[in-house]
Amino acid sequence: MAWQLPPKREINWVRKPLESARTQFRTLPYGSFELRIEHDIIRGVTPDMLNWWFHHIGGTMQVNGVEYPRYLVWHPFDHIHWELVRPAPGGGAGVGSSFRIVEAFGGNPKHLIDSVEDVIKLDSEGITLIRRILGLEVFRLAHRFIAVEGGTRYRSRMQVGAENRVGKWVLNPLMHRLLFTRDMGWAWLKHNVEEVGNFESFLPELYAAQRFAFP
Repeated sequence: MAWQLPPKREINWVRKPLESARTQFRTLPYGSFELRIEHDIIRGVTPDMLNWWFHHIGGTMQVNGVEYPRYLVWHPFDHIHWELVRPAPGGGAGVGSSFRIVEAFGGNPKHLIDSVEDVIKLDSEGITLIRRILGLEVFRLAHRFIAVEGGTRYRSRMQVGAENRVGKWVLNPLMHRLLFTRDMGWAWLKHNVEEVGNFESFLPELYAAQRFAFP
């Protein structure tokens, strides 16, 4: 499917700048990309709220009287589509489920990804998603939630590629040329700083209204 950027959503939150976080982008010994972010504290947001969010990311919510899929609200400019490809063993989103994620970093069609990822961890300590090709892990994204005074310290680490001989000589060069370029990596750092910062603008209110649905 050829994805198009959706119409602009009239959600004009102030986005945190890249400089609000500590970021790192490096190439590992076998050629995979490693990207790290230590975000500014997410004020008013707790790890339990973040756990609830990722378990219920597939719902809808209202902003300014308009109902949107929650995923599109999370980043009003870059997010295009989210779906639950495979539910967790107990149903819904959770460990054992698979998410399809479509987004364009910076609203740039050249930085579009369309990826199905498996959830291998999801609780109040964080979420980890991975992607495998022919049984080989080629992508891992881990977010960690740490409760601090006034909110949550949120740390992110993404690895694109495989740290082995197959990765070095075959997989990583192909992935970094065709699927996830170095430019996309820099764009993702900014994108993730913005979407994580956006939690401050909607999650406390949404959680307060909807948490009764959380098991």
